[in-house]
Amino acid sequence: MSNAAVPVRVTRARIESVDLLRGVIMVLMALDHVRDFVGARISPINLATTTVPLFFTRWITHFCAPTFFLLMGTGACLARARRSKAELSRFLWTRGLWLIFVELVPLRCLGFQFNFDYRVTLLFILWALGWAMIALSALIYLPDWAIATVGVVMITTHNLLDSVQSNNPFFNLLHAPGVVFDIRQHVGFVAYPLIPWIGVTAVGYTLGRIYGWPADRRKRFLLRMSVGLSAAFVILRAINVYGDPSRWSAQKSATFTLVSFLNTTKYPPSLLFLLMTLGPAMLGLWIFDGRTPQLLRPALIIGKVPMFYYVLHIPLIHLIALILCFARYGHVYWVFQSPTLADYPFAAPPGWGLSLPGIYLVWVMVVVLLYPLCRWFAGVKQRHTAAWLSYL
Repeated sequence: MSNAAVPVRVTRARIESVDLLRGVIMVLMALDHVRDFVGARISPINLATTTVPLFFTRWITHFCAPTFFLLMGTGACLARARRSKAELSRFLWTRGLWLIFVELVPLRCLGFQFNFDYRVTLLFILWALGWAMIALSALIYLPDWAIATVGVVMITTHNLLDSVQSNNPFFNLLHAPGVVFDIRQHVGFVAYPLIPWIGVTAVGYTLGRIYGWPADRRKRFLLRMSVGLSAAFVILRAINVYGDPSRWSAQKSATFTLVSFLNTTKYPPSLLFLLMTLGPAMLGLWIFDGRTPQLLRPALIIGKVPMFYYVLHIPLIHLIALILCFARYGHVYWVFQSPTLADYPFAAPPGWGLSLPGIYLVWVMVVVLLYPLCRWFAGVKQRHTAAWLSYL
């Protein structure tokens, strides 16, 4: 039998450090959603009511969205190795449309809100990821320097619009969280305005080019970027003039003053918020470059199937909230109701909410339950090359 008759299966190479960092932030993201569903309805960033442990439980999850948008752009750049520019552009806008659909239909009705009444519709991260992909499908036809410039300009200048007061839905979609429609007791609210997130994705795309560099050069670049972004955050935040609509101030203790310093704005992500989070993201890529600690191998698996993990973890957390509700109150009708924005993701019963240790326990349980499913699906994606698998 000739060698020509032997089928050769081509598998795509993956950058483990990218998958590993993505997996770590996906695990952290579940902590924030567990707190949303089973924690008390207390704002963790309101300095008048929060506690230090509650604030940092929220703060550590701030790294999730910026890192995910950054790595989505990086992944798109790495995909150029197996797709032409036209093929990549087509994949980005079709997958972008798919993410928007998933956000608005199955995940909204069967995940966040266990109902089909559309009384409240929040445009969350998949909505913004979808539009960022669609925007990137056009941007990739520009030179790399132009893509990077677009991204950096969006990130660094969008806070110039902070003083603009507008109820225009188009303005809210692009820059300021707010209501985009309110019709006959059906309200839509955009939580992830698009301009800065598209900017982060564009920067992530150009970052992907460094994975064609020699390892030493790449690691030096990542470390310098990490130090530079983190230093820029500390300096600009200390000056307290530009980069975030919320200024820090001296508080009742040194610890709470630190909390005020770190309490930057996520909706929309301010320049300082992105500097604060993307600097450590670069550090993570530097630390994980060329090595995956054994303890983090499960996170690597999750990072290979982030969409699969995301789509499963929301309904699982909501189901756990339903079980806890029944165990405590004997009724569960609250968890099917979301009549107003204030009640999102569901109308909490009186006295609702676990303590922080309970929240962390549920978080660990969610990740442990999802890991075997993610490992199975990662194996499916590795063994098969069906086009539809790239959408999950």
